[in-house]
Amino acid sequence: MTKREFRENIYIMLFQVPFYPAEAAQEQADLFLEDLEDVPEKDKGRLRENFFQILPHLSELDEKISGKAKGWKLERMGKADLAILRLAVFEILYDEKVPNAVAINEAVELAKKYGGDKSGKFINGVLGAIERETQEEEKSEE
Repeated sequence: MTKREFRENIYIMLFQVPFYPAEAAQEQADLFLEDLEDVPEKDKGRLRENFFQILPHLSELDEKISGKAKGWKLERMGKADLAILRLAVFEILYDEKVPNAVAINEAVELAKKYGGDKSGKFINGVLGAIERETQEEEKSEE
């Protein structure tokens, strides 16, 4: 599985989150992973692990997104855009293996595929603001 395919599957798993109660996350993840054909069990395990690393941070990710999505409440955002943003913000804040520019670029690509006409620009703007804030925080800690 390529990194892009991996990220896209995590996006799909995150997209499903708002549609089910929190206690159903494990069951929904299992159902999704069972339906993935031709995906080795090792990759399914990595998908499950990554998904469950993101879930505990949703409130924090949403707070970051809300702070930078000027004039947009999370409830008004497209579910696709929100799932893409959650994934990218998680990568920016917590995944040191993913450079920020890659997280942003991949999020924009997902937005072009799954979002609306203006999703790419919207996501790029929100993530750019979050990245700048993160860089400023890192500089002030030095």
